[in-house]
Amino acid sequence: MPQKAWSDKRERQYEHIKEGLRERGRDEDAAEEIAARTVNKERARAGEAEQSSRTSTEDISSGRRGGLRSHRGPGGRTRDQLYNEARDKNVKGRSKMNKAELERAVGR
Repeated sequence: MPQKAWSDKRERQYEHIKEGLRERGRDEDAAEEIAARTVNKERARAGEAEQSSRTSTEDISSGRRGGLRSHRGPGGRTRDQLYNEARDKNVKGRSKMNKAELERAVGR
């Protein structure tokens, strides 16, 4: 789905996003659509697109959104990530807690 209007940088970005989605189990068509939408939104935000919707330019960037959602995939954060957060919050008894208990203890 790469378009001639895209720069070399955007072509690389499209391929990188598409490959990442394929590695995470998305089918080819879905990966292509998500990658194209992401690149087009980034082009709009950067002023590279001739037309852009208000949500494309005013909404939070795709990279930031991915960062915000990075701990919410299947299974959420790992036990080690939860343990480290519990340690930072000085949760007592954290070494004996399982993942579900750590999730409750850190409050997310």
